[in-house]
Amino acid sequence: MYSVSNSETKAAAAPGAAREAEERTRDKVLGAVLEHGPVSAAELGERLGFTPAAVRRHLDALSAKGLIQVKLVRNSASGAGRPARRYVLSPQGQAYLGNDYLDIATEALRQLGAGLGPQAIEAFAANRFAEMEKRYRPVVDAAGPETADRAEALAAELTKDGFVASTTMIGATAKKSTLLSVQLCQAHCPIQGLATAYPVFCDKETEVFARLLDVDVRRLSTLSRGGHVCTTHIPVGRTRSAPQVPLHAETTQTTSIHQQERP
Repeated sequence: MYSVSNSETKAAAAPGAAREAEERTRDKVLGAVLEHGPVSAAELGERLGFTPAAVRRHLDALSAKGLIQVKLVRNSASGAGRPARRYVLSPQGQAYLGNDYLDIATEALRQLGAGLGPQAIEAFAANRFAEMEKRYRPVVDAAGPETADRAEALAAELTKDGFVASTTMIGATAKKSTLLSVQLCQAHCPIQGLATAYPVFCDKETEVFARLLDVDVRRLSTLSRGGHVCTTHIPVGRTRSAPQVPLHAETTQTTSIHQQERP
């Protein structure tokens, strides 16, 4: 009777182990694109310690699966020269990270709206973000009065909740300049599919940002509208505070505050 030797067993298992290691590495590259995108292949290699050839092999594989896509970015300082290639997650890549809740949640909200009207969905969204505001408020207030510091604290709390958030200072370098602003970016949205069907969730989230930061903010893009990130413009040099919107205020109509442009 023929018996399989240990060396033959190891040889047979080797391809499977290699594939598993390759998939783990590829998921690491996908995670880095999620966290740092738009990001270049060279930047990914530096962050992950991979050779350029290895990074491009994984990026090509992820692109072939439709999980990432290329975004052409011009030089932010001069705007001149050939646009650089940067990688971001595609909508399919966002979904790949997990949205098992979507069908159930969407159907539940559909029935809620059918039975009680659109205002019931708006109230549901407001209640959800009221809980977020309550948790974030002490942390943001502890960051002090400076809007940039408060925005950074807000980004840190959002990241803990899975939104992979970051802040970038935009404009003049003078600290008190009215041209200075912060862009708050969220690379992932745990409720993206739900927000696509019901934009009121994005609206209520933006209202919470305005109240926490005590300044008018403006949404430039959202994942739910096709953007590669959710981007919120936060002015730094203004003194006028945002209007305090009651958390549970009843309204007869929801006005979307989204900009329709895609980045």
